Amino acid sequence: QLVEFGGGMVQAGGSLRLSCVASGHISRTNAMGWFRQVPGKEREFVAAIWWNGGSAKYGESVKGRFTISTDSAKDTVYLQINSLEPEDTAVYYCAADRVLQMGVSSVATVWGQGTQVTVSS
Repeated sequence: QLVEFGGGMVQAGGSLRLSCVASGHISRTNAMGWFRQVPGKEREFVAAIWWNGGSAKYGESVKGRFTISTDSAKDTVYLQINSLEPEDTAVYYCAADRVLQMGVSSVATVWGQGTQVTVSS
């Protein structure tokens, strides 16, 4: 099970940190990641990282502004979002799956329930 925290409303230029706590049968061999979705559009890859850290992968639209990290001791994955733009408004989903490091999801991807991020201009 994946549970996200930290969404909310923020002004453009501000920052947020999203958290995702993993519990139950989430294998540590998975990559962990974040996707986002706005109504009427496909879910967009944001970032992914292996549980033990190492290199992260980012979607083109968020490079340089978003940072993904893990804290294995707390079973938590973080997404630090800086320089927020109105275009970042979306529901952000935490995900677990080995394929996330390729910037994709699969039928085996485990999803959280999502957390809303709203950026006002």
